[in-house]
Amino acid sequence: MPSRISGWGRYPWIEAQIAVADTTSAARKHLLAWPDCIARGAGKSYGDSALSQNVLQMTPLNRILAFDADRGEVVCEAGVGLDKLIDAFLPKGFFLSVTPGTKQITVGGAIASDVHGKNHHRCGCFSTCVNWIDLMSAAGEIIRCSPQQHPEIFQATCGGMGLTGIILAAALRLQPIKSAWIDQKTIYCRDLDAVLAAFDEFADMPYSVAWIDCLAKGACLGRSVLMVGEHAGCGGLSLPEKPTATIPFSFPNGALNSASIRLFNTAYAWVHRRHAGESRVSLDQFFYPLDGIANWNRMYGNRGFLQYQFVLPRSGGADGLLAILSAIAGMGMGSFLAVLKLFGPANRNFLSFPMDGYTLALDFGIQPGLLPFLDRLDRLVARFGGRIYLTKDVRMAPWMLKEGYPLLDRFLQVKRSIDPHNRFRSLQSNRLEIA
Repeated sequence: MPSRISGWGRYPWIEAQIAVADTTSAARKHLLAWPDCIARGAGKSYGDSALSQNVLQMTPLNRILAFDADRGEVVCEAGVGLDKLIDAFLPKGFFLSVTPGTKQITVGGAIASDVHGKNHHRCGCFSTCVNWIDLMSAAGEIIRCSPQQHPEIFQATCGGMGLTGIILAAALRLQPIKSAWIDQKTIYCRDLDAVLAAFDEFADMPYSVAWIDCLAKGACLGRSVLMVGEHAGCGGLSLPEKPTATIPFSFPNGALNSASIRLFNTAYAWVHRRHAGESRVSLDQFFYPLDGIANWNRMYGNRGFLQYQFVLPRSGGADGLLAILSAIAGMGMGSFLAVLKLFGPANRNFLSFPMDGYTLALDFGIQPGLLPFLDRLDRLVARFGGRIYLTKDVRMAPWMLKEGYPLLDRFLQVKRSIDPHNRFRSLQSNRLEIA
């Protein structure tokens, strides 16, 4: 019987056939029985990249298979959550080399999105810590790919949104650490120039991220709070017990509006201006603050929301950010969550998102006029040489994909070689004409 599913943004909802991949054989059986499908992990992709009429649920494939402490290498199935890896290996003194802003995603999803974290400027994307991947092709064969073995399949799969095959298992390199705590420094920045200068000043720090007030105007345009951090040298390897809050029901549509967001932003900036300085926080506080609020996506109401994340190259990036922030502030479509990061150089993967420059992520509740407004922002992003993050996308047009991803044709060549009948599809790939 079909099930009703959506991405994390709760927009759009679709009816889909869901099959459980609890073994490799079961995954192959369903793959070969269906005309097309897409693999799905924890359902935390914001948009429609893991939505299809036929969905292969990968979370039952969640075993940790091996660990080599000397090399810091863990071998696990694709449905293992990052939270499970942290629970298993933090007490042994190991942590993820690259982690996004939630640990409630699977290893397969992290590879398919080639996720990035607060240390991209130092360590690159998730794929930099992937030694190899076992991938099931459209013919049901298992291909082991790595930077040395079938390197083009590896480059297409990391960031390939699940369109090259079903990721079954992977070997990951973890980083050794001495503490479950982060030494954090908080810097209040009065405007955009100040926060971009602060990113450069603290570029040697392993981790950096800024909250930005996207509704501030005039002399305060780009007002931000930059947080930089590094692993502490002491404090133990146990995370403190922390209660989890829950959003029990969907907020009324429009509860997060420009007035409530402006009030929140003003209070947030005031508090961090008063309390800027050094502190010690847990890994959960530093990396995963929103994981402490279950079902936080309900705050945007039943209409749902989308996250608009783009990157601009460093050259001209400041002007581009200024233009885009001015457009957002002028439109009054404020974002409750607005995160600015500094990226390092792009990698060789064909559809990986980061490039050397600045990335800004913004949440917008679905509302009248939003989609045309984001089309307008797309044109600004394209004008300044940037691109949109596929993992967050739910409405981009095909021209924007081609404009932002110059290695798209090489990706398509590899996909066609191992998936000649385009069996791996999603709503997103159909919309963006990726075939």
